[in-house]
Amino acid sequence: MYDKYMKKILFVCTGNICRSPLAEGIVRHRLAAAGLDIVVDSAGTERYHVGQPPDPRAIAVARSRGVDISRLRARQIGAEDLAACDLVLVADNTHLAAIRRRLAPGRADVSLLLEWCGVKQGGEVPDPYYGGPRDFEQVYALLDCATDGLLERLTNRARKRP
Repeated sequence: MYDKYMKKILFVCTGNICRSPLAEGIVRHRLAAAGLDIVVDSAGTERYHVGQPPDPRAIAVARSRGVDISRLRARQIGAEDLAACDLVLVADNTHLAAIRRRLAPGRADVSLLLEWCGVKQGGEVPDPYYGGPRDFEQVYALLDCATDGLLERLTNRARKRP
């Protein structure tokens, strides 16, 4: 059983071409495999890459693990996301501050991804953009671990609901 009250999760990073599309792809893949009906999406705090596909290195690392993110397109987060989502998980503290500074509060719980998923209190997902393939591999592994925590938390929340 899973948290049927959780309907939509949004992952956020800077330009929506590295960390957040990887998180979206991994979580979507794992939710489908588990038969869980939760919508996942991703966005960036900035509009640098709006309309562009994920970074080719992100696409390659995901594809090497059976996850296809090639059809995703970058977009910028808006106030409507906070109204439509139950949970917004951000890659680092700059995203958390940007959302709190620029967007009106909505119904969404906005938290650091690694912290909410139980991976690391106050932890941030490093930006692999200026690195190489190894950096993307490390971020993928970190997000995959966070997905374990996310799924565990969603199923535990369901058990605690009346």
